[in-house]
Amino acid sequence: MFQNFRLSMAWLHTWFGLVMGFVLMAVFFFGSLSVFDREIDRWAIPATRFAPQPMPSFDKMLLPVFQDMKPSALSIEQARSRVNGPMADSFPVVKSWGAYTTHRDPVLSLFASYELPNAKDPEDSVFGDRTIDPRTGKSLPDDHLKIGSQFFYPLHYSLHLEWKNLGYFIVGFAALVMLVALVSGVVMHRKIFRELFTFRPRKHTQRSTLDLHNLTGVVALPFHFIFAFSGLVIFGSIYFPLTDTQLKPLHDLHEKHEALETGLPHDRAGTPGTLASVDAMVAEARRRWAAKDMAGDVGFLSVQHVGDANSYVSVYRAGTDRIALTGEGIHFKASTGEVLREDPPLTPVASVNTFLTGLHLQHFRHWLLRWLYVLGGLSGCACIATGFIFFVEKRKRQHARQERGGARWSMRSR
Repeated sequence: MFQNFRLSMAWLHTWFGLVMGFVLMAVFFFGSLSVFDREIDRWAIPATRFAPQPMPSFDKMLLPVFQDMKPSALSIEQARSRVNGPMADSFPVVKSWGAYTTHRDPVLSLFASYELPNAKDPEDSVFGDRTIDPRTGKSLPDDHLKIGSQFFYPLHYSLHLEWKNLGYFIVGFAALVMLVALVSGVVMHRKIFRELFTFRPRKHTQRSTLDLHNLTGVVALPFHFIFAFSGLVIFGSIYFPLTDTQLKPLHDLHEKHEALETGLPHDRAGTPGTLASVDAMVAEARRRWAAKDMAGDVGFLSVQHVGDANSYVSVYRAGTDRIALTGEGIHFKASTGEVLREDPPLTPVASVNTFLTGLHLQHFRHWLLRWLYVLGGLSGCACIATGFIFFVEKRKRQHARQERGGARWSMRSR
């Protein structure tokens, strides 16, 4: 079909890029905006324009808010098809509470899950969430669009196509196409180092756009490859949902065995339990992190099996001082504050996974690197756009030589 391997790679590079190029351009552009999603939220919602805050006191501020929370109307409505009979009027069993923040968040996000009565799946839940001002505990209105974190960011990885996770699969396929385009592009352009320094803007459109296409592709080549690959790693469980299909019984059994090994209860005991001072548990977690010379900011805090004798509290470090997305979690018995478990060092495979995830999600504190992420994403947009222009210009000249009507019309229109 082709005279040599290089020409076959050129065909692959061209047509794969054309098929998914527009999706990749949207992913790159909105990914660039998502680097500053929290800052965009602050711009869009004046009530949140204050300095980022640390995790506030659980005992004094968060506990009363959690106790006042209820499942959202949307979550209840979506669960109607998942119950036997009518929907319950109340949801007294609280499965979990969670609070999350980063070094860029002025507001605090709270989440809660509740047992769904008469559910077809006994493990099914309904959910509630609330955004509060961590300085006062006051709830912020939910009718404001967090344009950065709730529009640009989900658009980057799902295109807001939630039906059957369609958007995730489209973006995942686009990322796979990106990897193929990058490899085939390197094979095509053998003089890749020279093209890094070649740009001739005064040449004809076809030549200058090809130069710019090569330049933006080569400059950000490691960025494009790593981010396409790490994006596939992050959503691997969606593309291959083994734990929710054929292997679900094995997965559930593994969770129970893991609970026995870690000492963290998998199920509720069915008897009421108390909650000791969570602030004291946070203080103990910070003391243990300090003993290991680690930063002590709390990024995520959760209470599992709320109100039950098997309840436990997990405290995780914020990821501001490193790339890898790990939390060095410390887990406490809720009723006494006794340390049940301190997360051990990760295995080599898990370390690679958390490094790639953290590299992609960039929760670390490094403003210069964040701006480089933006430039890398925009260079991806420029690379794809110039690839489109080059394709059109090349075909236009070929069609003009072949005296095709469409090409002659486009030439006269200029």
